[in-house]
Amino acid sequence: MPFNHPLPKQRQTTRFSGGRASLVEAEKMIQVAVLLPASAFVGWILGALLDKLFHQSWISLVGILFGGISGIVYVVRMVVENSRKPGRNSDPGSNGQDAGK
Repeated sequence: MPFNHPLPKQRQTTRFSGGRASLVEAEKMIQVAVLLPASAFVGWILGALLDKLFHQSWISLVGILFGGISGIVYVVRMVVENSRKPGRNSDPGSNGQDAGK
């Protein structure tokens, strides 16, 4: 009876090479650094427009707070998503799918 050797396990290749991976990580950090002040700024601008529209003086403060909180929520969601990705592909046979569930 002939014996067939099993296929050798292939190495998991990353999506980016070593230099590109560091640039992608740097881009993610820059995105976080720009996102928080930008969201607060957009909230401030929208609040100032609503202040002028409704002749109030407190809506811009609420806009700043809402923009800052929404920026923090987005950053936390992004961090959770990125921390979940490497653990999902740790089992090379699963292909990221839950076949038994």
